Amino acid sequence: MTSQKSNFDAYMKQHNLTELFDNLTETLVKEQPSNPFDFLISQLEDIKRKQQDEHRKVLFVLGGPGSGKGTQCTNLVTKHGMVHFSAGDLLREARLNDTEHGPLIDHCMREGQIVPGHITIALLRKAIMNTPKEKVILVDGFPREMRQGLDFERQIVPCHCVLFFDCPEDVLESRLLERGKTSGRVDDNAQSIKKRFGTYQAQSMPVIEYFRASDRVRKVDTSVTVDEVYQTVLNILKEEKLLE
Repeated sequence: MTSQKSNFDAYMKQHNLTELFDNLTETLVKEQPSNPFDFLISQLEDIKRKQQDEHRKVLFVLGGPGSGKGTQCTNLVTKHGMVHFSAGDLLREARLNDTEHGPLIDHCMREGQIVPGHITIALLRKAIMNTPKEKVILVDGFPREMRQGLDFERQIVPCHCVLFFDCPEDVLESRLLERGKTSGRVDDNAQSIKKRFGTYQAQSMPVIEYFRASDRVRKVDTSVTVDEVYQTVLNILKEEKLLE
């Protein structure tokens, strides 16, 4: 009996099954799905998919609203063939076309609140899994809170590193108000901007500190010109061996 238990313990340790079962049990208790068997199967399928996609290079591009995330991502797509997914753009599209979640997304955007993580992660998962595995993927505006980051890495793929676009708040506000004159976005107005800044400081900055603890944050000063920011980003990507 002792020998059998030892073999069992060794097998569990060799394949990291103890941690796997602990995580599955914790998720099951937290979510309490109506059909636990289908839920567990879907969780195992997610884990298998994640293991197959471990070599994907996904970068989070984080920073306050108006810090230039979209501009720099567009440059990298155009000039270096990277793939860019904006969580905000995916949500704005779903806001218009998703009859189930559209009203909730619209409310969150107007109030400067964070859209529930499971909605954003589902949109990102679909987009990322349809991308060739050799492509470097830029995800901007996500994760916006700790749980989103943890769930993304658990359900999709680990983040390679974070590009943190740092910029003073008064500069960000000026940029957003100017953009609001032509963008047509419901959240580019003075009231929504203040709410967005508050949400960012309270919920998004802890995400950056979390990734900083594992030495995955690369800080970029975005108060300077677009070209200067771009050059800094290029230097970082070369250091990360993501560009020649």
